Amino acid sequence: MHATATERLIHPARNIQGSLRLPGDKSISHRYALLGGLAEGATRLTNFSTGADCASSLACVKALGAQITRDGNSVEITGAAGHFTAPKQPLDCGNSGSTMRMLSGLLAGQATGAFTLTGDASLSRRPMERIRKPLAQMDANIDLTDGHAPIVIHGAPLTAIDYTTPIPSAQVKTALLFAGLEAQGTTTVRESVRTRDHGELALRAFGANITRTKNSVSIAGGQSLHAIEAAVPGDLSSAAFFLCAAALFPGSNLIFDDLGLNPTRATLLDVLTALGAHIGVLNLETKNDELVGTVQVNAPPQGLTGTAISGALSAQLIDELPVLAAIGPFTQNGIRIRDAQELRVKESDRIALVAANLRAMGAEVEEFDDGLDIPGGQTLHGATIDAGGDHRIAMAFSIAALRATGDTLIRGAESAAISFPEFFDLLDRVAER
Repeated sequence: MHATATERLIHPARNIQGSLRLPGDKSISHRYALLGGLAEGATRLTNFSTGADCASSLACVKALGAQITRDGNSVEITGAAGHFTAPKQPLDCGNSGSTMRMLSGLLAGQATGAFTLTGDASLSRRPMERIRKPLAQMDANIDLTDGHAPIVIHGAPLTAIDYTTPIPSAQVKTALLFAGLEAQGTTTVRESVRTRDHGELALRAFGANITRTKNSVSIAGGQSLHAIEAAVPGDLSSAAFFLCAAALFPGSNLIFDDLGLNPTRATLLDVLTALGAHIGVLNLETKNDELVGTVQVNAPPQGLTGTAISGALSAQLIDELPVLAAIGPFTQNGIRIRDAQELRVKESDRIALVAANLRAMGAEVEEFDDGLDIPGGQTLHGATIDAGGDHRIAMAFSIAALRATGDTLIRGAESAAISFPEFFDLLDRVAER
């Protein structure tokens, strides 16, 4: 096999060893960029995400009147002090659904101007009615194109609502809380499954008063935001690939420094522990309301067992499900995934791509509308993998390839740069061959 510029050849590994300090958490970087763009004063961020998606958030707030200075992963954002300026050109969100959905919430209540949000071909296929509908209930004036981007937002006075999300979504929750900043009254978002809470923690860090109960979060309108200085914790979703890789090799030892350990994100650590991996957490501390610590992972000598993921667990693990599925064949008892319909409307139909690529590597797998059954105790062979332009598929199957017999060619490997440009270099650093 020979790799081109858009492909990557993955050789099997003997073990995973080393220590990693990962780029900044994408979810936090997005929210700090957007809120810093609206806030008063100069926000200074270190370890900002290196992914293209978060660069889209910075580019959008710059186009809206914020001043951006960037030096590597250090970013300074001089905010627009509550008032964005409508640009003449559309706001390009690239491949970033996070940018498009959350920025829509911030823009909906801007008193003057029309804002058009566009994206690449993949983003233009992703559903946006889920934000338009609740924002419209707040009196926002938003036009979609057949339920998708381009989105046209005409700034309008907003009225607070009490809203229960029909599908658990941190992006939708954050969009509504961002809109609630500028609404008349107190906006409350309720969810049956608690999704990641970086939006409310970021709002609090920027000075907003947030009220939380077990299943709801509320924000009063009319609050102003003030600049912060913060180091973005290492990205746990990026760590997921390396955590799973280390869990596959008895004798592995991998350490992560300054890793974000937000409880609404750390479910993966619980699942890997249930599979038999040995995970230790050291030096735990709180920075800007976010938990940060050092994590050590070792694989069990007897190998991973198996697990079933459904209900609330599927919602909490939605980004990590592809890599868990990819290592499923190497567990003793397999992995069963249900209640994960959301995977079908991500950057790709991740359920279909995971099933197709596992089969290409010789695995037995059963596909369902909302998940997969992946039996354990299987041996995979190297194959040509189609990432489908999806960064998480490209990275997930790079991990499966470490335990396959023979080399694996990842087509569309360049998509990893959307979230994690350093992925392949770091993988080569810790994989012993």
